[in-house]
Amino acid sequence: MSSEKVKNCFSNENFPKESRIGDIFSWSEVSDIHKTRHGIYQRNERLISLLTDFGQINQCYPDFHGDSTDTIFYTGAGRRGDQKLDSFNCALFNAIESKHAVPLFNKLAVGRWEFLGFWRVMEGTYIFDETQKRMIWRFTLERKLEND
Repeated sequence: MSSEKVKNCFSNENFPKESRIGDIFSWSEVSDIHKTRHGIYQRNERLISLLTDFGQINQCYPDFHGDSTDTIFYTGAGRRGDQKLDSFNCALFNAIESKHAVPLFNKLAVGRWEFLGFWRVMEGTYIFDETQKRMIWRFTLERKLEND
């Protein structure tokens, strides 16, 4: 991705221009882009970036891959009770309409974050999660290909 596209996408010149999928970042580096510890970073309901741990650390967000590693089912915002259509979840829905891609980071351990590339939100559904016994927003993310 060119530095011009990075600037347009994030309005943030701090994103490492030569980053590749699988690169490991410190929290300090991730927080230059993702300014909060909340998994969904948005401003004015515009999605900026996403965090996950695939439910390995925080089990109330059981994100998982689909049939391939190019699809992720991402759990919306809200730790307890039924999830609401709040500003965080609205930002994910707005990203479906805008079709813009955002960076996704996977927490491996304290201070270790794997860059998973740029992802687009394709759809969102409100479903009952049997494990958690509550309604959650499940969003389908697809990896942005190099030539997209």
